[in-house]
Amino acid sequence: MSAARSQPAESIRPEDERLSAPKTVAYGFQHVLTMYGGIIAPPLVMGGAAGMNTAQIGVLVASCLFIGGLATILQTLGIPFFGAQLPLVQGTSFSGVATMIAILNGGGGMPAVFGAVLASGAIGIVIAPFFAKLLRFFPPVVTGVVITIIGVSLFPVTADWAMGGAAAGDSYGSLKNIALAAMTLLILLALSKSGIPALSRLSILLSIALGTVVAVFMGMADFSQVLTGDIFAVPTPFAFGVPVFELGAIISMMIVILVTYTETTADMLAVAEVTGSKVDSRRIADGLRADMLSSTVAPIFNTFTQSAFAQNVGLLPVLGRVVASIPSPVLGGAGVVLFGSVAAAGIRTLAKAKDDNMNMLIIATSLAFGCIPMVKPDFYAQFPTWFGTIFQSSISSATIMAVLLNIIFNELNWGKKETSLRSVYKYQLAGLEDGDRLIDGKLYDSKGLEIQVISEQQGHAGDRPMPQG
Repeated sequence: MSAARSQPAESIRPEDERLSAPKTVAYGFQHVLTMYGGIIAPPLVMGGAAGMNTAQIGVLVASCLFIGGLATILQTLGIPFFGAQLPLVQGTSFSGVATMIAILNGGGGMPAVFGAVLASGAIGIVIAPFFAKLLRFFPPVVTGVVITIIGVSLFPVTADWAMGGAAAGDSYGSLKNIALAAMTLLILLALSKSGIPALSRLSILLSIALGTVVAVFMGMADFSQVLTGDIFAVPTPFAFGVPVFELGAIISMMIVILVTYTETTADMLAVAEVTGSKVDSRRIADGLRADMLSSTVAPIFNTFTQSAFAQNVGLLPVLGRVVASIPSPVLGGAGVVLFGSVAAAGIRTLAKAKDDNMNMLIIATSLAFGCIPMVKPDFYAQFPTWFGTIFQSSISSATIMAVLLNIIFNELNWGKKETSLRSVYKYQLAGLEDGDRLIDGKLYDSKGLEIQVISEQQGHAGDRPMPQG
């Protein structure tokens, strides 16, 4: 019998199971539909913040889809040192949006954003194997703060969308715009409450589509630019200029990389648990390197940091222009739930942290630091440029503070007296002497002689232990 035939069937990994072609296509299409609402958000936010027109935002959206598809192939199929070979679908990371907007507003524009993403991704490839050793510095009290502040930091974006966005002109903040946002939100909530699982899972995407239909009847939708340009196209490298590398921006994006590491590691462990796959530190490192390689290539093709995320495959600029033509108030209504869900996920993570005064202090201080750039954008105006770039990002501020405080209060033992969580009543110690010890449920004295233990009922009856020896 040949060696190939003698190999046991059990050697086939669970993640290598193959479904029939119809099921594969159906499940793949479900992934696309379920997560499309999340896919379009990062390029729409960045395009709007950069003041891009519909065609330019369409390029951003299509580029996200294209790179996400390539990154998914790399992560799932894998090559030596790159790819976890797990069913993980990749896409543009939501965690970097607030930081990238801060870089954008710092004066470097989109080239500075792409430069920071490219450089941080390249550095991330190198440090990926060492991240496993840093996992203990990212307990729930830290990751919960980071995820919460990501959602909270995007609330101003959804409020701006609801009011009409940059293109609203004189109608910005009008009741008509806010009413459209409110109707979209109500549609989303109704679909979620429908009791039909498919509608509930697709509620964000469907609410955007139905909200857009409402906008058409209200005369608030303009699709005149959809057919302007190519239907199919090959992505143009550096369509928005050659990347510019700024130290402060790169450091700020490195913090986002650490957050992305945490998210992707959690995703890999979760998928492994569901599928019954074996995941060790080496496989995690391969998955993280795949993330970072995709993130390094992404800016070349006009998109951003990649992480484990459900995503689509292909490059259709016309589809990107359709998405970019969705009225801002519609996106604002859906964004309430979309961004709020991120914050809610962070709060749920915080609930896993130990409930004590130290963690409460870490959470309170870190969230406050994360909110400073939102409520007072000029707070760091007098600081050095590199410092302002880092701390002008809500995510960077909150992450740095959460990690530092967690190390100070939970990792270091300076001035910290370790005490057991167990306790006993003082009267229970009255009969003990030095050298007494408990072994296998029995009490012995310093000479090794067993000490009689009487019950509470015997004690009340006036019984006394028999003398020893």
